Amino acid sequence: MPIYEFACPKCRRIYSFLSKRVNPDRTPVCPRCGNKDLIKQVSRFSFVKGVPEPKPKTEGPDTGPDLPDFDDPRVERVMQELERDMEHLDENNPRHMAYVMRKMKDLMPPGSVPKELDVAIKRLEAGEDPEKIEEDMGDVLGDFLGGPEGEDDEFGGGMGGYTRDEGLYEY
Repeated sequence: MPIYEFACPKCRRIYSFLSKRVNPDRTPVCPRCGNKDLIKQVSRFSFVKGVPEPKPKTEGPDTGPDLPDFDDPRVERVMQELERDMEHLDENNPRHMAYVMRKMKDLMPPGSVPKELDVAIKRLEAGEDPEKIEEDMGDVLGDFLGGPEGEDDEFGGGMGGYTRDEGLYEY
């Protein structure tokens, strides 16, 4: 059974939810304040070496595109680097944001990332202000980094100042 993490922008806490289904069709409710607008987070992860990930026979609406081969040592190294980079993301440095976003994009399967992200990354690499990019393009940056709409923080996506709830809640 998968565990999903969601952030509550009202409580500023990240909660873990145990689901009986893969890819549930609804978002859970905040266990603390009852907020229904939780934001799905990219969870920390670990790898089990030598155990092959089963691949779906066909790509359909529920399976989506293939994921990277997490048993590949190169992919494992990049994922560890990404986790480290995300912890130290400097929202005052657009080039650093572009570096992290490009690394994330390059790891994702082709076609799984919106084309607008390439434009946003190029603008960040040129040193353009992320707020100006968001004003022009919408919340493509926050959506990619998993942040709530309209709230910026020290990570540029609304996740700063959040604490992690140690409980495990039923999805």
